[in-house]
Amino acid sequence: MANVHAPSGHEKIETSNFLMIVLILVAVAIGGIVEIVPLFFQRSTTQPAEGVKPYTALQLAGRDVYQREGCYNCHSQMVRPFRAEALRYGALSTAGEFVYDHPFQWGSKRTGPDLHRVGGKYSDEWHVVHLNNPRDLVPESNMPAYPWLLKATVSPEGMAPRMKALRAVGVPYTDDEIAKSAEEVKGRTEMDALVAYLQVLGTSRK
Repeated sequence: MANVHAPSGHEKIETSNFLMIVLILVAVAIGGIVEIVPLFFQRSTTQPAEGVKPYTALQLAGRDVYQREGCYNCHSQMVRPFRAEALRYGALSTAGEFVYDHPFQWGSKRTGPDLHRVGGKYSDEWHVVHLNNPRDLVPESNMPAYPWLLKATVSPEGMAPRMKALRAVGVPYTDDEIAKSAEEVKGRTEMDALVAYLQVLGTSRK
């Protein structure tokens, strides 16, 4: 009767699906902890950059519209550390500029241009026309139109809970700012809010 070879050592791991999966998960977990945990103790990644302030209630409402409409699918918000990026979009992005963004909108796909330094680049009127129908300003644009933003209004009741939730994760909103949030957005359209959000992007860094 032939002797049956019993796997041992590394061979035992390679021939056991369950054991291989468990060890891979352990290795990935340890690697993730080693990579991520130190970042929580680096001031450059946890402290706001000079001039960075939390979004106002109207800007925050605009950011919600930006996320809801999926603008991040075509526009990134991070100027990468390459000379060509800086020449086209402006100053390179830093981690401290995003500490109040939950979640951040870095993105990776650019069907349209990066928007991190778009604040102040165009007038409010330009943004309104562009968002209503991009081809009125850029005939070759393949960006969809968002005409309903001109009529849809921001919900005042939703702002205080939203700001309280953000305060719980570290955004320093005061009780007074939260109390006044509903009044700040009352009667304002989603177009007003989205334009306010776009106009503040990247403006903290001169």
